[in-house]
Amino acid sequence: MSDRSIDQSRLVVISGPSGSGKTTVCNRLIEDPDIVMSVSATTRFPRPGEKDGVNYYFLSPDEFQRWIAQGRFLEHAEYNGDLYGTPRGQLEEKLDAGATVLLEIDVQGARQLRENCPNALYIFLDAPNRDEGVRRLTGRNTETPEQVRRRLEAARRELEQTDLFDHKVVNDDLDETVGRIRDLIREAERAGKST
Repeated sequence: MSDRSIDQSRLVVISGPSGSGKTTVCNRLIEDPDIVMSVSATTRFPRPGEKDGVNYYFLSPDEFQRWIAQGRFLEHAEYNGDLYGTPRGQLEEKLDAGATVLLEIDVQGARQLRENCPNALYIFLDAPNRDEGVRRLTGRNTETPEQVRRRLEAARRELEQTDLFDHKVVNDDLDETVGRIRDLIREAERAGKST
């Protein structure tokens, strides 16, 4: 595994609480052929329709621990009882190919990444209010009530940590939110911080 530094200039980190619309926003952003997603690894079970190597690398807890020991993650964290991490190798490959790379990670992972990649662009995405976040989260129908409760508790803690982000964007209108984040990426590019 390479131990060279990661080129931070085209790294865009999007984080925020469950129900903020991170996945939907990222899916819209990658409609731009110059923007690609980093594929995270996780120990959680796939949701319906998710594919290994496309949505996540689905690993057993033992495999995940081996990857940690081998230094294969740029960052890793536990969230809602499962492990998540950003594989270093695939991220390096995408950056080397000249793409702007989106990382959709939780706040704990973003804090860890900020220490390793201080010059990436960090964006905190939030729902317009807690009721909307809860509606989005429960509307997925992919988690048990206990899992939803834990996610909402994690969201409360995440809202207290927005200081590590360069920008906070409230996702109250999808088109406006995507446009705002595209503008932030372009502004960072002009400032020499991304792309």
